[in-house]
Amino acid sequence: MPGLDPALPDNLRFGRFPVTDVSPVIEGGSFPAKALRGEGIVVSATATREGHDALGVSAVLYSPRGREKQRVRLAQLGQGLDRWSGVLTPGKPGRWSFAIEAWHDRYGTWHHNADVKIAAGIDVELMLAEGAKLLSEAADDDERPEEDRVTFRAAAQALADTSRSVEERLAAGESPEVLAAVERLPIRELVTATQRYPLLVERDRAGRGSWYEFFPRSEGAWRDHESGHWTSGTFRTAMDRLPAVAAMGFDVLYMPPIHPIGVAYRKGPNNSLNAGPGDPGSPWAIGSPEGGHDAIHPDLGTFEDFDAFVARANELGLEVALDLALQASPDHPWVASHPEWFTTRVDGSIAYAENPPKKYQDIYPLNFDNDPDGLCKEILRIVNLWIDHGVKIFRVDNPHTKPVWFWEWLIGTVNENDPEVVFLAEAFTRPAMMKALGRAGFQQSYSYFTWRNTRAEIEEFLTMITKEWAPFYRPNLFVNTPDILTEYLQFGGRPAFKIRALLAATAAPTWGVYAGYELYEHVARPGAEEYIDNEKYEYKDRKWGRAEAEGRSLAPYLTRLNEIRRAHPALGDLQNLTLHSSTDDATVVFSKHKVLDDGTKDTLVVVVNVDPHSARTSSVHLDLESLELDPWLFDAEGKFRVDDLISGQSWQWGADNFVRLDAHSEPAHILHVRR
Repeated sequence: MPGLDPALPDNLRFGRFPVTDVSPVIEGGSFPAKALRGEGIVVSATATREGHDALGVSAVLYSPRGREKQRVRLAQLGQGLDRWSGVLTPGKPGRWSFAIEAWHDRYGTWHHNADVKIAAGIDVELMLAEGAKLLSEAADDDERPEEDRVTFRAAAQALADTSRSVEERLAAGESPEVLAAVERLPIRELVTATQRYPLLVERDRAGRGSWYEFFPRSEGAWRDHESGHWTSGTFRTAMDRLPAVAAMGFDVLYMPPIHPIGVAYRKGPNNSLNAGPGDPGSPWAIGSPEGGHDAIHPDLGTFEDFDAFVARANELGLEVALDLALQASPDHPWVASHPEWFTTRVDGSIAYAENPPKKYQDIYPLNFDNDPDGLCKEILRIVNLWIDHGVKIFRVDNPHTKPVWFWEWLIGTVNENDPEVVFLAEAFTRPAMMKALGRAGFQQSYSYFTWRNTRAEIEEFLTMITKEWAPFYRPNLFVNTPDILTEYLQFGGRPAFKIRALLAATAAPTWGVYAGYELYEHVARPGAEEYIDNEKYEYKDRKWGRAEAEGRSLAPYLTRLNEIRRAHPALGDLQNLTLHSSTDDATVVFSKHKVLDDGTKDTLVVVVNVDPHSARTSSVHLDLESLELDPWLFDAEGKFRVDDLISGQSWQWGADNFVRLDAHSEPAHILHVRR
């Protein structure tokens, strides 16, 4: 094969061809870009050259052992922009890398010049002779497949055969067989290669999955109606809810903190300051004489009970995610043994958590500046304790209130020993901090999704997470949390719950719901964006079976969404989303497209009416090029077949389509392109 760059002075920043603005590259390669096994990663670069000869650009994927695993020729984006893009698909988890190569495209240069000059009668024999020489040299390249070498040799002989017409000779040099062989392995020289950039490939659950959150103390809890006294649920009673969660198709069961809860300043119902004797308190106020982060609340059971709970969840195909809330109640053992781990005010008191005007008197934040080594060792010990008990996923509470260096250290240290451990950032904060946490190593994060409800807001958000932030940030689109009940859900009725679930389940590979969503719980505490009678401060007995028997449950709909997700690999990638246009300002249209390992294609078009109060009509225009539809899919009228995976109906669709979506019947289509 032709060689690399000719020898150039060592002090030059550019190679033979300038290659700049490579993506996905984070901080010059200081942090690896994120990827999943089998995920299509969009790779792009700006590459240019002097003059008018053709330039070729490729992306090369290297395995953790440094072996070349994939080589993809990049396509030029637009005319005259010199921006090139393509998709790489890494394999098993590990530390992969990629590079960009720019090169003189010998065949592309000849092909263009020959077409132009021969049509104009200029240098006809010279152009044919140059083509014959080019293909003859390619035929002598023993690194090429023998079939391609035979093709090139025959084409070179035809180009040089003066007994044939000029048209026949040129056609031989541009035959479909020649073009296919050049596409498989271009004829290159003067190759300029960039450095290799890091790409961290992690296990599926790091960026794919459906999450379900419940409070184990509520599952099996019951109230004595005569005395009003509640009896807490346990890990053993909460086990009874696991089959229903698994049956809905969820992959991860997330539980709030399961540790002893402090008594001092314990919050009562609806975050009131005065807790009664039977009020359980907030699970996030961790620590009591019974222990701290390395203990289990006595009401829930023992470590043996916890291990049995985890084992049962695993049997059902569920992974257990545990809350990692790095804070303490005033009763936490740390307060007495390590007061330096907190902030002491001038009056000698320990500062409690505040987010003015909100006050959390039952929680003391940690201070990482007084004894960082001691605090780091203790937290690492706690994380490893729960890993030893089968926990591989941690939902981290308020990570943006701790130093980012700490997360980089903790996640890096844990993943060095166990790369399967996943950390989810519960961070609803400033964009710069969200980005920093992603770069620091968090495998996924909560997002702004809950507050993006209009078409304009949703489209802007989807562009951000799938294009701008995708190399370092994986969003988990939770539709609600114990802390977040948006006005959209409060006042949108049952259609709002369908709309938000469908958007979350199809727009991103990871999504989640908090228990009660399937029962359309929507009543807020007056003046707040959170639930009345919040489960953070009390028990809930939801009567799941009765609701489902009476048809008051969204569970069948959630089940169907998760079935669709598992059946369609296109929904398992983040960067393959394309927005399409509609004439209605409440109709969102996007597609997800993926080419599978066997060459088959999976393509879905999602059309959603995001107005939960009415029926909307719209003309929908599809960018057919992004769907990669094969010619044989179209009928005589230019239509192709789509199946609605929600309603079961089928239609003929084309570039332009009319839709009517009634929020009160079915607010969305999930259309699968029939192939």
